[in-house]
Amino acid sequence: MIDARTVWKDVERIRQSAPLVHNITNYVVMNTTANALLSIGASPVMAHALEEMDELAAIVKALVINIGTLSPGWIEGMRRAGLAAREHGVPVILDPVGAGATSLRTDTCAALLTEVAPGIVRGNASEILALAQATCGLVAEGRTKGVDSAHESAAALNAATALASRFACVVVVSGAVDYVTDGLRGLRIENGDALMPRVTGMGCTASALIGAFAAVNTSGLAAAGHAMAVMGVCGELAAAISQGPGSMQLNFLDALYTLCPEDIEARLRIIPLENVAQQP
Repeated sequence: MIDARTVWKDVERIRQSAPLVHNITNYVVMNTTANALLSIGASPVMAHALEEMDELAAIVKALVINIGTLSPGWIEGMRRAGLAAREHGVPVILDPVGAGATSLRTDTCAALLTEVAPGIVRGNASEILALAQATCGLVAEGRTKGVDSAHESAAALNAATALASRFACVVVVSGAVDYVTDGLRGLRIENGDALMPRVTGMGCTASALIGAFAAVNTSGLAAAGHAMAVMGVCGELAAAISQGPGSMQLNFLDALYTLCPEDIEARLRIIPLENVAQQP
């Protein structure tokens, strides 16, 4: 059962415990995602050096792997961090930025899915379709448009279900409507605002926030659902007082910081989906 009460309970847990969330992320969003984690109440560490991955895994509460800017050294660091996190029972979140756009991105994600076995994967529709095509044999039409999606989120629900079942994980498809599934159960989250895609790094921010929620909730489905709900609600709150993308970015951070249970209660639009594999 996911509702305003359960969402708020996890927000309180984050604010009370300030979980340390390790982010291996791209140059474009480091500052943005670190500030989002601080605003919700978590504590970010942005580290990439291979030599410190094992030590960090022993002290962090979640690991977010974002492949936005790849290099051979970073790929090995991601693999090492992921394996160390799994050894310490630390939840791992994978953000397959641009999967499907190049072979390097798709192959890197497929390898991380197999070797690291992340508990949660969050991507846009095109990224999830590309991963399902590469690892589950599904046929997808079109290609990823850079790091943006060329598909609506609903078009990737079956692909998300296949990925979740194949790798025993939770898959999030983000878009105008967000979908979350563990292969059997699912959630449809209708919060958000059209101004959000105009701000660089909103998808990466969603993955970082999922890391914070996974740090305090052992249910991957609930953690991902709660994080995406908060992301959407805060997006609506920020957009209501923003003039454009610049003020939207600042107001979004403030919305995370000032979020209260009344905001969630008034705005939350989340629908449980049964028999996700049978959804059209």
